[in-house]
Formats: sequence, structure tokens, C-alpha cells
Amino acid sequence: MFASSTKDVPEVRSVPRHIAIIMDGNGRWAKKRFLPRVAGHKRGLDTVREIVGACKELGVECLTLFAFSTENWRRPQEEVSFLMDLFIRALEHEVSKLHSNNIRLRVLGSRERFSADLQERILRAEEKTAGNDGLALNIAADYGGRWDILNAVNSLIAEGVTHIGEEALTQRLSMPWAPEPDLFIRTGGEQRISNFLLWQLAYSELYFTETLWPDFDRAALETAIGSYQCRERRFGRTSEQLPEHLRRDGR
Repeated sequence: MFASSTKDVPEVRSVPRHIAIIMDGNGRWAKKRFLPRVAGHKRGLDTVREIVGACKELGVECLTLFAFSTENWRRPQEEVSFLMDLFIRALEHEVSKLHSNNIRLRVLGSRERFSADLQERILRAEEKTAGNDGLALNIAADYGGRWDILNAVNSLIAEGVTHIGEEALTQRLSMPWAPEPDLFIRTGGEQRISNFLLWQLAYSELYFTETLWPDFDRAALETAIGSYQCRERRFGRTSEQLPEHLRRDGR
């Protein structure tokens, strides 16, 4: 179990232990090239491969990617169907590669609206990689931060808990095994959280970039990490309370 950033001060490292990313801009990338939106999603999968590999090489322990939100069901049915099919094909072709690279895959979110075939493929992928202890790759699909919190609260109520504390709630959220994200990245120019990891992002460093997800490569990731390394992570403290190596000029 990892401590909450509102209860304890997490260890601060030069490379984030946990990076969370909203992969935004696939549709706009395709539109700029006069291609159908689905072409952007397909190209975005190539970016996922590159960023997963880069995180592994850079020493990131945990990577969480927001693939499909609870609100994305509102998109055109054709696009939703393509995304579900792309998810199936990705599981079919990528899981063996993840496994051979000692990467553990978990899928966060409700699975009730997924097809039986997709649910089965997710389960098999998680089981196949369950023994891996390298990079922890989390894919948030049919996930919402409010859903996550409500699900945890309802779980505690069902257990008969009458006083809900932070520690108990945290343990019933979608990622009790993972440290809170050190760095949150959103591509595509939008500057909002969009119902992603609402509880877990309490003290994350936020990084927004105009770069569309299909164009977000290792160099762009390293730029984001460089921005993170320039932040002074105080967690409620003053600069003077920080160890000298964690202080940043001008704060």
C-alpha cells in the first residue's frame, strides 16, 4: 500500500515513479490530414507503443493511460465501435510483447458495457502478465474519476463500514497498488482533467502540451519530464523546509 500525499510526504525522485496521460488529439490529427477520425486512433496506438517503451527505458515504474472515458460512449456509434475493435486487436497483438518485456497490464474501469469477447480478452491479458514485475501499465477504459470514488464508497457501504476514512477509501479505488501519479500529462492543447483520476491527482504535477497524441514521441515525453524536474514539490510545506537538493531557484 502506498501512502496518500495528503497524509504523508511521498518520496520525490528525478524521474517520476508514476506518469498518467490523457491521450488527446487523435481526431484532430486525422482531420488536419483530411483522414477519417479513426485513422488518428490507429496512429495513436503507435504512439502508445513508443511511450510505453520509453517509460520502461527511463525507469518509470507505473504508466496510466486514459483510453476511453465513461463519457466517450456519447461519441458517434461508428467511432465507438472502431475503438472497441481497436482495443480487441491491440490485446490480440500486443500482450505477448508486453509479457516478453516484463510489463504488467491492468485495465481500470467498469467492463459491463464491453462485449463478452472483449471482457474475456482483458481477463486473459491481465492473467498472462500478472507475474511481471517491470513497468506497470494501466489502461483506463470506460473509466471515470467520479465512478471510481462512488464505486469505492459503495463497496465500503456494502461491507457495513459506517465511518469512511481516507485510507479505507484509497484501498478500494482502482489502483491501490500504485503510488499516486507524480506527473499528469495531457496532449492536444486542452487544459482540464476531464474526470480522470480525480482522487489520485491531488498533488500531481500537471503538464499540458499542444502536441497532438499521434505526434507525442519520446522527445516530447522527455520534455514533459524535464518540466517536472524543474518543479518544487512541497506538499504543503515551505521551500525552506525542503532538503536543499529539492529546492528550485526562484521559489
